[in-house]
Amino acid sequence: MTHQIRLLPNVLVNRIAAGEVVERPASAVKELVENALDAGATRIEVALREGGQSLIAVSDDGAGMERDALMLAVERHCTSKLPDDDLTAIDTLGFRGEALPSIGAVARLILTSRVPGSPQAWSLTVEGGAKGEPVPAAHPPGTRVEVRDLFYATPARLKFMKSARAERDQALDTVKRLAMAHPAVSFQVSEAERVLLRLGSAPPSDQVGLRLGRLSAVLGRDFADNAVAIDAERGAVRLTGFAGLPTLNRPTSREQYLFVNNRPVRDKLLHGAVRGAYQDFLAGDRHPMVALFIDLPGADVDVNVHPAKAEVRFRDPALIRGLIVSALKHALTAAGHRASTTVAAATIEALAAHSGQSQYRPPEQGRLPAGLAERAAAYYAPSAPAAGVSAEPVVEQYPLGAARAQLHDTYVVAQTLDGIVIVDQHAAHERLVYERMKQALAAGGVKRQMLLLPEVVELEPAAADALAERRDELAGLGLILEGFGPGAVIVREVPDLLGTTDIAGLVRDLAEEILEHGAGFSLVERLEAICGTLACHGSVRAGRRLNAAEMNALLRQMEATPHSGQCNHGRPTYVELKLADIERLFGRR
Repeated sequence: MTHQIRLLPNVLVNRIAAGEVVERPASAVKELVENALDAGATRIEVALREGGQSLIAVSDDGAGMERDALMLAVERHCTSKLPDDDLTAIDTLGFRGEALPSIGAVARLILTSRVPGSPQAWSLTVEGGAKGEPVPAAHPPGTRVEVRDLFYATPARLKFMKSARAERDQALDTVKRLAMAHPAVSFQVSEAERVLLRLGSAPPSDQVGLRLGRLSAVLGRDFADNAVAIDAERGAVRLTGFAGLPTLNRPTSREQYLFVNNRPVRDKLLHGAVRGAYQDFLAGDRHPMVALFIDLPGADVDVNVHPAKAEVRFRDPALIRGLIVSALKHALTAAGHRASTTVAAATIEALAAHSGQSQYRPPEQGRLPAGLAERAAAYYAPSAPAAGVSAEPVVEQYPLGAARAQLHDTYVVAQTLDGIVIVDQHAAHERLVYERMKQALAAGGVKRQMLLLPEVVELEPAAADALAERRDELAGLGLILEGFGPGAVIVREVPDLLGTTDIAGLVRDLAEEILEHGAGFSLVERLEAICGTLACHGSVRAGRRLNAAEMNALLRQMEATPHSGQCNHGRPTYVELKLADIERLFGRR
């Protein structure tokens, strides 16, 4: 083994660098579609074969490139997107000048382009890093990039590819994310002559409607029907988009779409902020559907963290997180007692699955078994109202209607003007109690409990300093501490709600949160978790019989309480069935 230092060949350097930019077919699709968007395209078509491993073709109607520009485009670190060499003023998706040369280093690349008004197009081929000469070609204005045999020049990478279907789905998801951020551009994705995605570009008059229409086309009508609009500003930062109701949730965070200056990102800070905003409403293993767009000056965000450009760094991360949490919570509060319409749809599907034609056939007329006619008549005769439920109609104009019955001492059935509502009394009252407890905390502060023996917690010096600097804020949450020499704090009082707790663990987690996000979210979440537990034990339990007044009072409180459409764990508190849905169950529609 030699220890002599030597300069690696350019071809090998380019292939090594390509591994950072082009990880899989979806990475190449992302880079090429972003280039098309930066070129001002209004129409983008993506064709795949074998999930993109044998062919990726991206065509657009953008600005195109002349012959000389085509030659430079496949050289490393050549770009038209940094005219002033200012990395703090990036207003394009691409800017590093690495995508085309990286793809050309590991695949067979054919680049064909024509500038509008030019008499002809030019085509350039790059194979495994070996660049040819541009030749005249026939092509409409715009650019077409063909990538064949991806990773043929680096066969070791092929061993890490997933199935063709999995790679195709990744590429499709990549295009969907970019399409969400650019609703005025039409997109089409196809594979083997089969269209996988087609999004038109007929924009409505307003931008909010344009964006919601695109999100509905990508995510489905359920999202559009069950999302609340987000529009908030803090300083030079603006947050817009849509957030799904808590009852419209998923088992993973895959359907959380986050954008910074129209750039799709996968950022832990942003996902953590969404989790923090919904932590009142969802169990830990459920995740909301959101599509959020953050717009801020380029100088306040660094998108040059990694060649893939999927990660960002904010100059003021606490401001960003605070804006997301407050905006989402305000929007969900404004939604009131709404629950997702998908709850009703799931109920209808469940009922329909059990409402097939019965195998039972009634006896022929005149041949009823002895005594059965009398029993049937008694069964179908109008019965007296259930205990405690008035036979007189109650005003039904309320959103959740008027109580009509209680089933199994657990479910309240109410009649609305155009359907019925079934309420889980325990889940509903749990939310009501929880919201009252939170209001009490906000109004009166947090009661504290003095420690008989103050506890000294040793930390990293930076963590101890961060806690000491925020001791006034922490005092408002019931935690009294102060610096105790270098690398330690002393805790004198803790929130009474916490009872017996691991103080050292609490303080260390809190310090970590403050260092990362600049705020004491761990303590807040722990307090609210305790509130949720108390609310669960202090609410009306299943199995308790309620009278008519109690049932109607529960309905009216739900209508007046934010977030009452779901319990503290994200389960729906009620199901609403429209009369039309019920009629379909019985074949009347």
